[in-house]
Amino acid sequence: MQIRTILRILGILIALFSVTLIPPAVLAYFYEDGGGWAFLLAFVLSLVIGILIWYANRTHKRELKTREGFVIVVMFWVVLGTVGAIPFWMPDEYTLSFTDAMFESFSALTTTGATVLTGIDELPHAYRFYRQQLQWLGGMGIIVLAVAILPLLGIGGMQLYRAEIPGPVKDSKMTPRIADTAKQLWYIYLGLTIACALAYWAAGMTPFNAIGHAFSTVAIGGFSTHDASMGYYDNPVIHMICVLFLLIAAVNFALHFSAVPRLYSRKVEGQQQYELYRGSLKVYYKDPEFRALIAIQFALITIVVLVLLSQQWFGHWSDALFHGIFQTVSIATTAGFTTQNYATWPLFLPVLLIFASFIGGSAGSTGGGLKVIRVLLLYRQGMREINRLIHPRGVFTVKWGNRALPDRVVQAVWGFFAAYALVFVIIMLLFIATGLDDYSAFGATAATLNNLGPGLGEVAGNFASVSDGGKWVAMLAMIFGRLEIFTLLVLFTPAFWKH
Repeated sequence: MQIRTILRILGILIALFSVTLIPPAVLAYFYEDGGGWAFLLAFVLSLVIGILIWYANRTHKRELKTREGFVIVVMFWVVLGTVGAIPFWMPDEYTLSFTDAMFESFSALTTTGATVLTGIDELPHAYRFYRQQLQWLGGMGIIVLAVAILPLLGIGGMQLYRAEIPGPVKDSKMTPRIADTAKQLWYIYLGLTIACALAYWAAGMTPFNAIGHAFSTVAIGGFSTHDASMGYYDNPVIHMICVLFLLIAAVNFALHFSAVPRLYSRKVEGQQQYELYRGSLKVYYKDPEFRALIAIQFALITIVVLVLLSQQWFGHWSDALFHGIFQTVSIATTAGFTTQNYATWPLFLPVLLIFASFIGGSAGSTGGGLKVIRVLLLYRQGMREINRLIHPRGVFTVKWGNRALPDRVVQAVWGFFAAYALVFVIIMLLFIATGLDDYSAFGATAATLNNLGPGLGEVAGNFASVSDGGKWVAMLAMIFGRLEIFTLLVLFTPAFWKH
């Protein structure tokens, strides 16, 4: 294990992350409502820590292997979550306890969206912006951004990319070079964020709130600059803009890449030539996962709206329609924005929406959950086993599009599902051991492991009432969910550490 090389990379990444503490400090002095010194001190402290770690290991430059890639990704999320908590822990009138500061940082960075804060509307602009910014950075994965930069420093990135990108098929790249892949992902991510912010602004949000909510919308995070979340805005246009961009962000970003026109260059006989790639919207319709994602969302919306209408939960049918659409898409894509306290809705709707978050978004999106592609493959593998029972001598394959998938991929999906179920049970039991009732423990586990945010019972609103032990369990679940179980679980296997 190349420990010194890993520490060198971590030092560089912490130093890079420290730069993100400057914008909140600037906002603090612009609005003059506090928080500036906390972020300046946090910036200096994290920068010094990063430089010291890098300087002590600066001469160790070796190519990463897959094992080191997994260690760096896990260590980076843990270390960065800790460094990100520093501003919340700084001694001022808004300081949080160590546990609460860590919880808020990990929840933001993993785009979970669970919070221990109340009175968010009264917080200084710097803190409100920082929470949103953390979610935006965590949405695509800071590792992907780092992969685009680190090759300039002589560090390979494919191992980090495999460990970070969500989904069962991780070796496929959109471009030949991993650095170009990471850059293209961030160009798309940044473009969607700008478009979302402009749409919110045009619909009536202030520039500050438009940018903050665009950060958490495209990241499918769920943090808001208001205690009432999106319910603060009694504006159906804003709510539908949120729904639109949540659905866009829940789609595999590789599809966005294929659909967008762009120029690309190549060398022909020593000369640089540029060609136009026109892109095509047909890639969305042709993708089975995209079609399944839209079908699932449509079916859930239909059920929720019909139940709300039949129970006459709202005074007017339009309220049932808009709240039903918004809350369904928000929970099913694992964003966690709210316009209503959905946990008080009638019949089985709260539990239905929580189970919908288990599916989550597409692989390669910023959504959490199992991912649509895995759920589809589990269903098709189940159907194959049923057909084998009916026709014992038949030969059946699991297809994806027009091609048959190797059994290795199908087995990996089943392995992931088994590991996910095991981790879910253990996390839920740990929550119960910390004092939560069964119903709340189930909701808390689903909310944190699926990177959803709001749960059920005691944690339907926030996690402020959860014990410190329960909050640390929640942080562990967030990391498991963000790194999709295996990336973290593999570190607990003895075989991983053998030479």
